[in-house]
Order: sequence, then C-alpha cells, then structure tokens
Amino acid sequence: MSINRIVRIACLAGIAGFSAGVSPAALAAEEVTLYTTREPGLIKPLLDAFTEKSGVQVKTLFVKDGLAERVATEGANSPADVLMTVDFGNLIDLVDKGVVQPVKSDALNAAIPANLRDADGRWFALSTRARVLYASKDRTDLKSFTYEDLADPKWKGKVCIRAGQHPYNTALIANMIAKDGAAKTEEWLKGVKANLARKAGGGDRDVARDILGGICDVGLANSYYVGLMRSGAGGPDQVKWGEAINVILPTFEKGGTHVNVSGAAVAKNAPHAANAVKLLEFLVSDEAQELYAKANFEYPVKAGVKADPIIASFGELKIDPAELTAIGKNRKAASELADKVGFDN
Repeated sequence: MSINRIVRIACLAGIAGFSAGVSPAALAAEEVTLYTTREPGLIKPLLDAFTEKSGVQVKTLFVKDGLAERVATEGANSPADVLMTVDFGNLIDLVDKGVVQPVKSDALNAAIPANLRDADGRWFALSTRARVLYASKDRTDLKSFTYEDLADPKWKGKVCIRAGQHPYNTALIANMIAKDGAAKTEEWLKGVKANLARKAGGGDRDVARDILGGICDVGLANSYYVGLMRSGAGGPDQVKWGEAINVILPTFEKGGTHVNVSGAAVAKNAPHAANAVKLLEFLVSDEAQELYAKANFEYPVKAGVKADPIIASFGELKIDPAELTAIGKNRKAASELADKVGFDN
C-alpha cells in the first residue's frame, strides 16, 4: 500500500470521527486504568455499574504483590490512573513511595469521615471491615467485650487468633499503641499470648473452625468473613463454622471498634486523572456503597447506607475515632512488639 493511500485512509478515519461529533482524542479519554490488589471478581459489579452510568471504560490490572513498587518503577510512563488496595497500611505505603497525587473533591470529603481518609486527599477509604470477636455459641454467653479483655487470665487456653505479624493484627496493635502507649500494649500482648489455645496463625475463618472444634472459645477476626461463611460462599463446612459463633463488636476501653479499610488513590502520573476522580466519587455514591455491602459483606464507608443483613445483625458499629494515618505511624513499632514478646512463636 502506498504512503499516499495510508495517509488518505487515516484522514478519512479522522473525518468520520469528527462527523460523528466526537474527536479521536475525546474517544481515547473516555477510559480509566485501575491497578488493584483486590480480586477482580469482587469489584467487577462496581466497575460495570460505573461504566454503565458514566460511559467510561475501566481497564483493570490485578497486581497481587508490590503495587507501590511496580508503579514507582513504571514512573512517568505508568498507565495507572487509580490504585486500589486493602489495608490502610498499603495506602500509606503508596504515599510514602510518592506514587499518588492529592485530590480535592467535595463529594469524597462529604461521603468519607475525616479519620478514614488522608488529610491531604492522597488516599480515601471506600469500605471498612471491623476486627470483631468470634465467641462460641455453646460455651460463652457474652454480650459485650473489650480488646483489653482478651488478655484477662480467665481466657487462659481459650483464645485463637492469626499471626501477630499479619497486617490485620499489626494494625490493631498499632491502634492500641496510639491509645495506650508501647509499654501498656506490650503487657497486653503478653497477656493475650498467655491465653492462646494454640499457636497464633492460620486465617480468620480458622478461628471459627477451631471454636466449633472445641479448641478455643473466643478469637479475633474480621467481620466480613462471617458473611462469607454464613452465606455459603465458602462451602457447606464453612456454613457450620459461621453458625457456631456469636459475633460481638468489641471496643477499646477508651474508644470504639477497630476497623481496617479497602481504599484507593489517584496515581501520580495518571493519564486520565479526571476520570480517576470520577471513579472514586462513584465508589462512594449510595449505589456503589450498597454494592460494596452485597459483594463482599463489607461495611459501607458512607453514613446512611445499610450493611448486608448478616453484618447488620452484629449491631451498631461505632468506629474508633483514631485517624488511620496516625495509627499507620505505629505499624513498625507494632511489628517489633509482636516479635519482642514472641507472639507467633
């Protein structure tokens, strides 16, 4: 094919685009690229709803590990617009790596409580999960509980929990340090370790399994796993695990219930930054927050949106007011304390 013919075809294509009233540049802009550590299946209903509502196509790349490092390595050439992850520690890591940009959005600020977003708009929580108490229906009759109670000697040999070095527990320890200081938190960790029925480890659903098996009577785990178990999403055995426990929303003695989050940020070099903000704003809309509740049994971050009935049955969630950013500063100290007391040994 001659050069003249190639040029003629390109020009005709351009004219066709303009004749439809939309420029090729505008067509290319109606997309957004999402890098996510969340399983794509969990968020697909949300992304599909966004595209249907906005007309913006979402390109999704699942990044299991090393999200911040990948985007940093890609640098100015990164196609990432939105970075989505679980655990506020990972969101803070994105900031520390310098791979996000600040966002000013009245919609985001109005929907998300101040303690669940970065003060400078560099990341935003989109849903929450509470660190709750699983308690045996047969062997306990608890109505309330504090995190501090877990170190009470009356629970000696009756506590199950996953590893202290797991981010879920490191975040809780960091929260306690923010409230009570390192010395008091160390004593608490020693007390919890002394009460363990088995070595700290496994997953959160294993806590429910071991309660059913009589290995322990109580344990800490995330709220959304109860929804996954009782709904049958994990199979018939897990239904039995979920039905064997009562769920209590524990609090700190001087505070509320510890939560962790899923959240997102706009990438520093986002090619479609406006669409990235548009996606984040959609994800805190009533429609999207209801989908979060249904898709993975998470608590909506926006006030007034109902949780799934299984999760709502636990009672009213009163989130601890400590800022996640402040808690995040204690993550290293929390990890060091877990090692110091030999929590996972």
